[in-house]
Amino acid sequence: MQLVKTGLCAFGMSGKVFHAPFLKEHPGFYISAIVERSKEESKEKYPEATIYRSVEDMLQDADIELVIINTPVQTHYEYAKKALEAGKNIIVEKPFTVNVSEAEELVKLADEKGLFVSVYQNRRFDRDFLQVQKVLQDGKLGNIKEVEIRFDRFRTTPSGKPHKENPDQEGSGSLHDLGAHLVDQALYSFGYPEKLFADVFSMKGAEFANDYFEILLFIKII
Repeated sequence: MQLVKTGLCAFGMSGKVFHAPFLKEHPGFYISAIVERSKEESKEKYPEATIYRSVEDMLQDADIELVIINTPVQTHYEYAKKALEAGKNIIVEKPFTVNVSEAEELVKLADEKGLFVSVYQNRRFDRDFLQVQKVLQDGKLGNIKEVEIRFDRFRTTPSGKPHKENPDQEGSGSLHDLGAHLVDQALYSFGYPEKLFADVFSMKGAEFANDYFEILLFIKII
């Protein structure tokens, strides 16, 4: 079987925990390259991977077929577009982009170039969510009227990550971060809503991006 030669755009927590270990174990993939701007931490576990100092440099590697974009959300559109223009298939961390127009442009570009594009929604494979899907498919709950999907997080101090907490950066805040998982699970399980209501604000104050949200999705029950 021909292995998919893959490049990883970053080697922070996401790269170390959510991507590289699974690529390493999967028999269909080969980690060809990893971007580390100043360190070389990936060498210990992934010595076969070439270390690049920038995404742009990695995209010049003609052998790479798939690029995983796991950088901060504010860079997703830029790097995804550059990767597609370089002829690479892409998997983009959630949230895909900071707004719909960027997402639609990337999907259109991938379609025009005949390239693969997907969003990495790893929470679809969590054991609890898979069990819920089984219960739904088995029809054990009857006619469902209301479903609550939630994350409870108690954090009174800043995380120190501006791309997640700076209110002046589009795409920051819990709605784009954790909300991307919850909305995806709702849509995956029950389809698109006819209408919605959303309440979004920052409990830590206006100097921080949103850290609280409630979204109500209304669907037609048949």
